Amino acid sequence: MRSFSIKSFGCRTNQAEAFQWAGRFQKHGLLLEENSYKSDIVIINSCTITQRADADVRNFIRKVSRRNPGARIIVTGCFAERDPLLFMNDPQVWKVFLNKEKDDLQRVVIEDFGKKKPVKYRPFRSRAPVKIQDGCDFRCTFCIIPQVRGESRSESQGRITGRVRDLVRKGYREIVLTGIHLCLYGRDLEPASSLPELLSELVTIKDLRYIRLSSLDPRFLDEELIDFIASHEKICPHFHFSLQHTSGRIIEKMGRKICSEKYKDVLEYTREKSPDASMGADIIVGFPGESGQDFDHLYAFLEKSPLTYLHVFSYSPRPGTAAAGLKGVDSKTEKKRSALLRELSREKNLEFRKRFENAVFDAVVIKEKNGKLHVLTPNYLKVVVPDSCRRRSSLARVRITKVKNQINEGMIV
Repeated sequence: MRSFSIKSFGCRTNQAEAFQWAGRFQKHGLLLEENSYKSDIVIINSCTITQRADADVRNFIRKVSRRNPGARIIVTGCFAERDPLLFMNDPQVWKVFLNKEKDDLQRVVIEDFGKKKPVKYRPFRSRAPVKIQDGCDFRCTFCIIPQVRGESRSESQGRITGRVRDLVRKGYREIVLTGIHLCLYGRDLEPASSLPELLSELVTIKDLRYIRLSSLDPRFLDEELIDFIASHEKICPHFHFSLQHTSGRIIEKMGRKICSEKYKDVLEYTREKSPDASMGADIIVGFPGESGQDFDHLYAFLEKSPLTYLHVFSYSPRPGTAAAGLKGVDSKTEKKRSALLRELSREKNLEFRKRFENAVFDAVVIKEKNGKLHVLTPNYLKVVVPDSCRRRSSLARVRITKVKNQINEGMIV
């Protein structure tokens, strides 16, 4: 019986695709193997958002080829879409599938390696990511995603609801709605729909405890949507914003068409409506033309904001994007600015987490490691507790007993 593994790089949308493939392959008799160095088939869902992402994919292929020389390596995803010949000419790669060929990928794997009888289902992840949308209609000057994923496309509400119901029957208590641009959900459907309309249906599903949203674009977040998210106990109080920058000059160069005052209003209104929410943001440092004054504006804005963590990225020119030919900030300055923001993120996150010492949450078990359970609260606090024989994906009621620099400790109550 053949085994498979899937390695996803980059965004939660890739993770959601991998999650769905893992379920389908097991239905067709393939064994899920978590270790790519031991599996017969290794599927790589690649990312190309930065040069570092490209390098990570290529390094992984080399490692698998060296440590598992008999594996059939399949490459798909955004790096494969951007530069398919690179992988087609790689003797270590068995097959390459573009993003639009991902259905063919599943068919080929099942036809070549699958069996008629399913194997016992093994969860691919402890929480269930569900892709509801793909692609983007905008052209930010730094971003290659519209080129490799195309225009915005939404899954029908009926298909999403059916998939979530099936996942709940399998024992998942939290789903994570993913997409390249969640706020665009439903605009392309006939009849048109929206993210609040979809959420209104999903919150009615029995035994579904939590719905978590992946990244949200503050340019398309209005008070009505924030009110809806904040008012439903099933929707996790966890907001992650694609902020990128706050200096008006850099925002304009990025093609973002928003002002920092709008960002400020969105963040403050979100905090007002959801006082205990975890609030994070993606930030790009070193965009071409970023002056010391631009960075100072960014730092001051983030320091005063209600954000509780930051995902900091160094600007990476992507071939074919409008900003690719522009000269970026020198690497020494870029590293210094990134370090300052990452330290700010650690300080803000520790301050936020300390608010919840002795607080009690219903949390989802995400993994077991070294005799400890790792659980995740609705507002995105990771807590380590003594193992109590609970399985992954189940719920556990926990009290946070100690907040440290890098970890939260707790106990089952």
